[in-house]
Amino acid sequence: MPSDTIILLGAVAYDPKVVAIWEGMRDYFNDSDAPFDFVLFSNYERQVQSLLAGHIDIAWNTPLAHVRVQHHTDGKSLSLGMRDSDQDFHSRLIVRTDSGINSLQDLVGKKLAVGSADSTQARILPLHFLQECGANMNSVELVAFNTDVGKHGDTGASEMEVLDALRRGDAHAGTIGDLIWVMEQAAGHIDTSLLKSIWTSPPFDHCMFDALPTLNAEKIQRFKSALFAMRWDNPTHRRLLELEGLKQWMPPRENGYDSLRAAVAEQGCPL
Repeated sequence: MPSDTIILLGAVAYDPKVVAIWEGMRDYFNDSDAPFDFVLFSNYERQVQSLLAGHIDIAWNTPLAHVRVQHHTDGKSLSLGMRDSDQDFHSRLIVRTDSGINSLQDLVGKKLAVGSADSTQARILPLHFLQECGANMNSVELVAFNTDVGKHGDTGASEMEVLDALRRGDAHAGTIGDLIWVMEQAAGHIDTSLLKSIWTSPPFDHCMFDALPTLNAEKIQRFKSALFAMRWDNPTHRRLLELEGLKQWMPPRENGYDSLRAAVAEQGCPL
């Protein structure tokens, strides 16, 4: 069990850089009079179980894990903070230029590549939003890439497989997160004569720091005070912020998860 003084945080080791991120954050928190340590998990299911069992104080969770924690605590869990980059996320529908798909209605009878079953941005929410926006998903053949299941799409591996399937012609269209699309374009990996984006989903929110309502109030205050004191214009802070992909830590908000809650219920995703 966590000690009475040290804030014990859980994070999932989806990439080797995670170690460097949280070692740096540990040093920062300890220097900020917020005694801190972390443990790494191989998947979010195990991390959520450990949080619910009280083995860790705080979990750095994906949107699906966040909704899962809320479900198992009857909405009583505490949301402590999120990145500025976690707000207003989007998914993309990418199509082959020779597919004849220029609108969502053109998906009828086509093959749609999707990411891992637990990827919010590459499968769960795009399928929900496509249906909501008028696409007849019953007429679409799904080509699924269940890579790195348990990491909730954090590695981006299944999204890269979606793009590869489109390049090979194994699918006519595919769903990926906006971040992967932008990064692949910036890296010069997108042949615009072959692939194009024809639809962007409504916004949704991504990761969140979760805690149980029984967490010691002093630990919560020390954690939030140190977290929200990080500043982009401080070079030491900036190095850590850049590693974690943000410029500013933001207070939590919940309306950005409403669409995911609806999608999970609609698709029967296990919680």
